[in-house]
Amino acid sequence: MEIKHREQILDQFTRQAVPFSSAPAIRNQEALNRIVELADAGPEDTVLDVACGPGLLVCAFARVVRHATGIDLTPAMLEQARELQRQQGLLNITWRLGDVLPLPYEDGEFSIVSARFAFHHFLNPLAVLKEMRRVCQEGGRIVVADSAPARGKADAFNAMERLRDPSHVRAMPVEELREMFARAGLRARVESYRLEGELEDLLRRSFPNEGDADRIREIFERSLMDDALDMATRRKDGKIYYGFPVAIVVNQLD
Repeated sequence: MEIKHREQILDQFTRQAVPFSSAPAIRNQEALNRIVELADAGPEDTVLDVACGPGLLVCAFARVVRHATGIDLTPAMLEQARELQRQQGLLNITWRLGDVLPLPYEDGEFSIVSARFAFHHFLNPLAVLKEMRRVCQEGGRIVVADSAPARGKADAFNAMERLRDPSHVRAMPVEELREMFARAGLRARVESYRLEGELEDLLRRSFPNEGDADRIREIFERSLMDDALDMATRRKDGKIYYGFPVAIVVNQLD
């Protein structure tokens, strides 16, 4: 199962590397800066971003911290990350190709450890969070930003997301994110927002299995009546717009 899932991750994110990294909603600087602010990042900090993808959050941190490191499983994503670093002229960044279990770092090596839009891809998110805590120094901060559908709508949301992205495992409601932090021995505070977008644009940068794009369109169409996906779906000028429910969960270690 783990080998198959790893192959799905590599397949999906190799194909998604360019469209994902260039999507305006994903690149939204205000959303990236908010994570940096909630982590209380400063010039003495060293940051690790787990499953860093195209490096957007790493580069946002690098503007204000001493050093930022990004680790990811997908070479194509790290190619995008290095290009972004080059474009922004940032020198205080290290990229590493690798997996998250275990993280290839020493205990307490970083003062901030983050993950953005990654936890819904993990087969064992609690184990990843515990690894993030292990490599975070005492008094450091852990920040997880991820999709967080309402508890009563999470099953429908996750079923749709697995159609859209076969590497999707499960997005957790805020209550479960809090519980996961507690099980890792962490106190959590949460801030929520909506990641806005348009359906056809989303599908253009997704790679569902053959025939599933039409199924996704049907699901979104039905959700216009009752918001069954917790995505605030609405129609405007003949197009369907949505707002992904996102939670930023922050902890300051004791």
